[in-house]
Amino acid sequence: MIRTGIGLDVHPIEPGRPCQLAGLTWPGEDGCAGHSDGDVAAHAACDALLSAAGLGDLGSVFGTSDPRWSGASGIALLAETVRLVAAAGLRPGNVAVQVVGETPRIGPRRAEAEAVLSAAVGAPVSVAATTTDGLGLTGRGEGRAAIATALVVSA
Repeated sequence: MIRTGIGLDVHPIEPGRPCQLAGLTWPGEDGCAGHSDGDVAAHAACDALLSAAGLGDLGSVFGTSDPRWSGASGIALLAETVRLVAAAGLRPGNVAVQVVGETPRIGPRRAEAEAVLSAAVGAPVSVAATTTDGLGLTGRGEGRAAIATALVVSA
């Protein structure tokens, strides 16, 4: 069996908060507000994997009412997501993540981000980035977003 899923995550930027994105810390950049670490790339990857496995979505699995996930890293959420996917008899085939925002510049650390996310997922993860040319909340620097797709296969 092969299944695909899609995920989306958006968070407002919170001045002064450490920036966690694609499993990495980005010194000198403001992070995103959120119940956990605000890592939109990791969160979108979780959402896509959960979708592909038919296990719901990020909010239903890691809801803000659950104190266990308060301040949790995106990598920890990915590890738990992969555990849930495996418990459903599936394994990740690959994940593709597209980050949408003005900062940080992903290109110089793309390989590092892909390595960290791939290690957490146990399958290849590709990371790409784009801007919205000044349009919307990401273009104005008010927030960041990420869209992800995932493929899961029978274990």
